[in-house]
Amino acid sequence: MQDVEEQPWFRPSNRKIDPTRRRPLKPDGTPDDSDRVEIGPTGLAFAAWARAGLQSPNLEAMRLYRVERIVAELRRRDYAGLLCFDPLNIRYVTDSTNMQLWIMHNPARACFVSADGYVVLWDYANCGHLSAHLPLVREMRSGASFFYFVTGDRTEERAERFATEIDDLLKVLAGNNRRLAIDRIEPVGLEALKRLGIETFQGQAVTEIARSIKGPDEILAMKCAMHSCEIAMAQMQQALRPGMTENDLWAILHGENIRHGGEWIETRILSSGPRTNPWFQECGPRIMQEGDLVAFDTDLVGVYGMCCDISRTWLCGNIEPTAEQRRIYTHAYHQIMRNKELLRPGLTFREFTLKADLAPEEFRHNRYGLLAHGVGLCDEYPSIYFPEDYPATGYDGVFLPGMMICVETYCGALGGRDGVKLEQQLLITESGIEDLTNYPFETFLLEG
Repeated sequence: MQDVEEQPWFRPSNRKIDPTRRRPLKPDGTPDDSDRVEIGPTGLAFAAWARAGLQSPNLEAMRLYRVERIVAELRRRDYAGLLCFDPLNIRYVTDSTNMQLWIMHNPARACFVSADGYVVLWDYANCGHLSAHLPLVREMRSGASFFYFVTGDRTEERAERFATEIDDLLKVLAGNNRRLAIDRIEPVGLEALKRLGIETFQGQAVTEIARSIKGPDEILAMKCAMHSCEIAMAQMQQALRPGMTENDLWAILHGENIRHGGEWIETRILSSGPRTNPWFQECGPRIMQEGDLVAFDTDLVGVYGMCCDISRTWLCGNIEPTAEQRRIYTHAYHQIMRNKELLRPGLTFREFTLKADLAPEEFRHNRYGLLAHGVGLCDEYPSIYFPEDYPATGYDGVFLPGMMICVETYCGALGGRDGVKLEQQLLITESGIEDLTNYPFETFLLEG
């Protein structure tokens, strides 16, 4: 990989917030300055990683790798550029972040990257300072908002203005190529682009394929994020006791994530006792009782924006599990372990579906929606389905080195009281897999 300075789109920054003017003192190359604008790991996280012997990523190298991945996909498909409104794709291209959850439903940010790697970022008004430390972002603009809440009956006017900016960029950067990939956009914006003669394509194919193969520093970032997530899980399990509410327990995961410099959590899926069956019940005020199974899915966006997607099921209280609890847990555990061992580079998604352990028939009605899925900044490509779901929703592809894959299971009989959710996060390597999840299973819940 070339150095940043050797790239055709690199321009040294002359902005006030410029890490190249400071001595990088933090392990990830960011300035040791608590007044800096960009978010990141706390001293608590860096200290924990040092004790664990973990290496921090080099953020400059990680950012360059991601832009190169997008550029390669654009060139392979002969697209002039990519326009992103999805906050996670914007994060991938620019490594900038701003009110991520608010922007999810108020699309006020966008970014464009050309097939030559020229990056333009539109941010919320007066927010240019949030990305001024990023030399790969060549231009900062505003004015990407054309949704009714902010533009009212001027929405079409604002969309046309934005589309004209995109048209001008294509003329300057792509010549006669009018092929533009878009991940998602308000309908009025899409119509405005088409009226200008811009040919549009499915940008999610570009971003999902680009994001699916992780670079060396992304792998380091994920390992650090997973370590911080598992510290939070350990705090949860240590605090778990009869008499506390599900919300009390879930709040610990949130709190520890933030304390380590993590960012947000996509769901709040944690349930106990009879609420563990069926699955997908989010945590609430239920008071957990001695002998309850407590199951959860972290869905945690941690440090560096990396998604830690781990599921565990615990027993509440100092009590022996029932024979039924052991039976269900054992089936779930063996399913996830057998399916984990199936993964290898070169295996197709369809082959995995056909060879996978599916757990006993009694659990199939309440089965989880997927056998496995990719993960990175969030749940990502690919999605691997059960055989009965494959004809309607499945698609084929190949597991490749650099993919991060979550293998998961839910076992809970129709009409039963208890359910068990387990999930393990893995890295596909050149020779097989590396398990990125170190949090232990509950061996005392296994039969035999």
